[in-house]
Amino acid sequence: MTSQTPVITSDLIPTELSSIIEALCAVSIDVARIIAKGPLGQSLAHQVGENSDGDGQKALDVLADDMFAEALKSTSVRWYASEEQEDAVLLNPEGKYALAIDPLDGSSNIDVNVSIGTIFSIYETKEGAEESFLRPAKEQLAGGYIVFGPATALVVTFGTGTMQFVLNPDSGLFELAEKAMEIPQTSKEFAINASNYRHWSKPVRAYIDDCLAGAEGPREKNFNMRWVGSLVAETHRILTRGGIFLYPSDGRKGYENGRLRMVYECAPIAFVIEQAQGRATNGSDPIMNQAAETLHGRAPLVFGSAEKVDRVAAYHDLPEEEVSALFGQRGLFRG
Repeated sequence: MTSQTPVITSDLIPTELSSIIEALCAVSIDVARIIAKGPLGQSLAHQVGENSDGDGQKALDVLADDMFAEALKSTSVRWYASEEQEDAVLLNPEGKYALAIDPLDGSSNIDVNVSIGTIFSIYETKEGAEESFLRPAKEQLAGGYIVFGPATALVVTFGTGTMQFVLNPDSGLFELAEKAMEIPQTSKEFAINASNYRHWSKPVRAYIDDCLAGAEGPREKNFNMRWVGSLVAETHRILTRGGIFLYPSDGRKGYENGRLRMVYECAPIAFVIEQAQGRATNGSDPIMNQAAETLHGRAPLVFGSAEKVDRVAAYHDLPEEEVSALFGQRGLFRG
């Protein structure tokens, strides 16, 4: 049960959205407490079913979804769309807002004690559920995530920069830690699931090949690869240290548009990243200009330091013969 005592106070949160942010933070404290018990608590990592897209649901996925939905009933959220439910749910018929949520991102990492999180997005509601969510990402009023790691933190934007609030275990409050996060531009890290290399398009392969070529290659520097398998953890690292994340489309059946959901994952993460002076695209075009066609529709996602994301887009513009050529021969590096 969430506390009725305020758990976040800041004049940086729009007054009309404060009750929603308050509810999300209050539930996250309860979720963090459950996660912190690990194997001492109830079993959370076992699969209890599948969502509408056939992805396995862990016990904590379902539990977190129930907790967030229940807490948001008393706020101004009319439509609640969750990655764990097939259709959007009507919470408050008089509500002014539509909230999309991935209640527990990275749940495959629950049993190995790796950072996981909650991702959310808020829009001004429209009459129906579908039109409330199937709209350009740039129409978001707020986007953010809560990361459950060594520290529990809320990272959120309302369109005026990206802020970080950290849960202080002494006060029990989410306290402002950074008013204007900005992604470092000089990182030598990239994040991608390299086991899918053979399925990637030629531009993505070419970009990664040139990173792997190191100091002797066209990039003239050595890179480190990172891959956590938790979008929230990857995002938080890149916001803090810079770098680039790629989850591209590939040649496998069902991966034509990648595997991340536009409404629950791509749109809010893109909003956070762009407000921190980064970029977010589908490989070539900005995510913020795009809209999902279905509630659970997927999209490729590339985000991070602006120069690195722009470079990936440039690889997609190269002629076929150049992305097929050996590194060092691409027009991108001539002159």
